[in-house]
Amino acid sequence: MTARISCPAKTATQSGFAKSRRWLLEFDRNSPREIDPLMGWTSSSDMNAQVRLWFPTKEEAIAYAEREGLAYVVVEPNTATRKILSYSDNFRTTRIGQWTH
Repeated sequence: MTARISCPAKTATQSGFAKSRRWLLEFDRNSPREIDPLMGWTSSSDMNAQVRLWFPTKEEAIAYAEREGLAYVVVEPNTATRKILSYSDNFRTTRIGQWTH
C-alpha cells in the first residue's frame, strides 16, 4: 500500500489560493472498481481508497507517513510561471511580432 502526498492545484474557476496551500495524503488503489450488475453503481473492496488526509505542510504529511510506517511518494506541485504584461504593452513601439486584433 503506497500513499501519495501532493499539493492539489487550484481549479480553473478559482481566483484565490483557498485549497491549494494544503497537502493531501491519499492511498493508491489496490483493487479495481467493479460495476454492480443490478444497479449499475461502481464499487470497490478497497477501503483505503476513500481515505484522504489533509495537512498544513508537506513536512507534517511526511512525518505522519513515517510515524505510521507507510510507504509514500511525494509529488511536488507544478508551478507554472507566467509573464505578467500590462494592457499598454500591446501598443509598445518595441513590440516584436504582429498585432493580430
